[in-house]
Amino acid sequence: MSAGHHHQLHLPGDSAVHRLPPQCKLLAVLAFAIVVVATPRERFWAFAAYAVLLGVVAAAARVPAGHIARRMVIEVPFVLFAVLIPVIGLGERVSVLGLSLSVEGLWAAWNILAKATLGVVASILLAATTEPRVILLGAQRLRLPELLVQIAMFMLRYMDVILGEMRRMRVARESRGFEARNARHIPVIARSAGALFIRSYERGERVHLAMLSRGYTGRMPIMADMTASTAQWATALALPAGALAVLGLSLAGLG
Repeated sequence: MSAGHHHQLHLPGDSAVHRLPPQCKLLAVLAFAIVVVATPRERFWAFAAYAVLLGVVAAAARVPAGHIARRMVIEVPFVLFAVLIPVIGLGERVSVLGLSLSVEGLWAAWNILAKATLGVVASILLAATTEPRVILLGAQRLRLPELLVQIAMFMLRYMDVILGEMRRMRVARESRGFEARNARHIPVIARSAGALFIRSYERGERVHLAMLSRGYTGRMPIMADMTASTAQWATALALPAGALAVLGLSLAGLG
């Protein structure tokens, strides 16, 4: 479990952001997201300021804009949902490019898009500067429920194993001339899925027995020292602190 596994979201580097302990970055992203959500939707300048703060973090972490843009595809469902809100919304309506749109729906769409986008970018920066396994260790340091953290660790560790098993089964089927083309082949795919489940279950049993034989007592040991210094906490919390200052100005009506 202590072995590192490269993930496509992670960008190896040696920046100041990369070197921060994971628990600091996790708490900073969570606090930043809370501040963003608490910001009134009418404060356009505040959201622009949050974007600038994230841009500073991205520059400090040396994360290319292209990397962030490609990973933001995950936001597409939110965008589609937000686009529909002004169309189906009720209340006062306004004409935009020949379309009758709900005013309240436009505000709701902007609110969703602005806050979701900022949250997604912050999460992408966290994933780009921290290995997935290390993020889970940071969650463990923050005293999240240990059982949930361990389940997530095992899911992360053995996802590639199960995907590899699926690839081998597919190659085996294709080497025997099988190619799924229509509904008549569904029973074959269903039997393959059943076989994959059984193999995964049996592998899990073997792994559990191997862990017990090595002294596993229900807790995973932390192999690395991830103690955070005061300076590291201050560096990580600079992002939510800046966002909180922006929120304070927006609530004070100075925007």
